[in-house]
Amino acid sequence: MTEALNLDLAKTALVVVDVQKGIVGYDNIAPIDGQTLVARNNQLADAFADAGATVVLVRVRNTGREGFNPVTDAPHAPAKPTEEAFAELALDVKDNHDADVVIVDKHNWGAFHGTDLDTQLRRRGIDTVVLTGIASSIGVDTTAREAAQAGYKVVFVPEAMTDLSLRAHEFVTEVIFPRLGKTRTVAEVLAAVK
Repeated sequence: MTEALNLDLAKTALVVVDVQKGIVGYDNIAPIDGQTLVARNNQLADAFADAGATVVLVRVRNTGREGFNPVTDAPHAPAKPTEEAFAELALDVKDNHDADVVIVDKHNWGAFHGTDLDTQLRRRGIDTVVLTGIASSIGVDTTAREAAQAGYKVVFVPEAMTDLSLRAHEFVTEVIFPRLGKTRTVAEVLAAVK
């Protein structure tokens, strides 16, 4: 049994990684589909916003030239300009609440490198991030590592994450995330927010 989660909401931000229309519509995501991912993240974002806590919505958005283009052995599609429909956020929290909602555009896997996320969080006095999103093993994992290395406390909500590979999702949620922070269910996080 895990210990109860205690969150100081004045110092905690929900960070939702890449839950945008161009990604949640993929057919091959697992363990949960895009519709379930959006519903669970909307539930968390609404709770954080209702409590007056910071909600950060991260999305991939670039003109193509600044996109992430590693030289790899694995097949890799070169970065290209992000279409507006692809970059559109899938959550509706920004329209439903007069809350502290921050939108961060990223050009790499992680949400910290090359963005103002760290500045936005530190200016608000945030020391804890609750992470959700897609893909668990890419955007969420890289953001988690960046956050932990920057000194933030990290809480993971695997029920509000999905991936392009079930195997990759299970590996990071079972092996990596417990070494970087605390892992909790949607219900446990909601109980800590209320």
